Formats: sequence, C-alpha cells, structure tokens
Amino acid sequence: MPALIFDCDGVLADTERDGHRVAFNRLFAEAGLPLRWDDAEYERLLRIGGGKERLTSVITPERAAAWRMDDIPATVARWHARKSALYLDLIATGAIPPRPGVGRLIGQALAAGWPVAVASTSLEASVRAVLELAVGPGLASQVAVYAGDIVARKKPAPDIYRHALADLGLTPAEAVVVEDSGIGCAAAVAAGLRTIVTVSAYTAADDFSGASLVLTDLGEPGRPAQALADPADLPFGGLVDLALLEAVLA
Repeated sequence: MPALIFDCDGVLADTERDGHRVAFNRLFAEAGLPLRWDDAEYERLLRIGGGKERLTSVITPERAAAWRMDDIPATVARWHARKSALYLDLIATGAIPPRPGVGRLIGQALAAGWPVAVASTSLEASVRAVLELAVGPGLASQVAVYAGDIVARKKPAPDIYRHALADLGLTPAEAVVVEDSGIGCAAAVAAGLRTIVTVSAYTAADDFSGASLVLTDLGEPGRPAQALADPADLPFGGLVDLALLEAVLA
C-alpha cells in the first residue's frame, strides 16, 4: 500500500512567517534581547533546519558574553521551550489557516487505507497542534508523527525521512513526500523519496532539484492549483489526489 508523508511548517499551514517568526520575536521581547527577525532575516535563517539551531546560529561569542550565557545549550533550550509555548498560543487562536487541499488529501488517503505521516524538525507538540488545525482531531489521531529531536541531524539531512520509512516498514519506492522548502526537498530526495513541492511564503525561489512536481498548493475543487514545474510530465489537472500520487510513484 502506498504511503503519504508530509512536512509540517509551510505544508500543512503557512506557519513560518506568521507563526514561528512572530513567536521568536515575542520571545526576544520577553527576554529583553536586542533581536528582531524581519521577513528577510527569517527567510535566510530558514536555510538552517530546526528552531534551536537557528537560535544557536545567531549567538556570537560577543553576544554570549554580553548576555551572560554561561551555558549556551541550556539557555537555547530554555528560550526555545518558551518560544514553543508562545507558538502554540498563536496556533490555538486559529489565525493561521490550513493550506488548500491538505485536509482533502489526507482524508482521501486515510479512507483508502494509505499510511499517512508527518515528518518535521519542529517539536512534536507544535506539529500535532498544526495537524489538528489542518484536519481535525479525528483524522489527526490516525496520522503518525515524527518530529523534533527524534533524529540527530535535521533537514537537509535525510535522517527524519529514513526514520519514518523504517518505522512504517516501507521502502522509498512506496511513499510520496509533500514538502515546501529547498532543504526539505533535498532531505526527501536524499532519502530516495518521490517528492511534490507546494511552495510557501518564503520558499518560491528555493532550489527544488529532484522534485517530481512543484505546485502553488494541493488544490481544491473549484480552486485548482497551478503547476510551477513538472519535470516528470505528470497528468496534473489542478488537484493533487491519489491517482496523481500513484502516477508520481510510477
């Protein structure tokens, strides 16, 4: 039976700009840190997989000394935990809608008996919150979640996808991934997985080498998606459905 694996942020909902970035900036304000990530800075930081890793990347020796950070990893972990709580508060407001076609496609796949999973570098609680926002608690409870620090190396390393495949008992030839970013696409392709990309707020200019199809979104009836690149010459008619996923695998 084929399987369907989603990334979370930017795929289930466009959470990076109006969710994670906002939560990071609220953390900085709470902690009295002279940091604020605007759109351009956060877009650059998204080339780094993982929120703790992004925080660590901006802590220079000078900043560590000025901020009296005797234990950088412990401080980053504490900051990231607070940022995650702020992010969950944002998700709970329902202000960030799911992306088109996500609920429809997950519902179709589960109804057909396909295994469905989410593989993300975000914390598991954050992923489950976005998943429930996108498909509701009932369908979300049927979706496997692989998230956070479950693997040592974050995307673009393929580890999270290899872990998901091993846990689901699948080979790469049996699963299609939906990603939104260049590093996510690189991770899936490096794991040997066929990949569909739905570009998000920050990722339209990313390198999607190896993707089977690059789209604006997954599409809805009466609101078709647009193909931005179709290197495999797939029969895309505006909606990503199970027939199209089977064509991707073939």
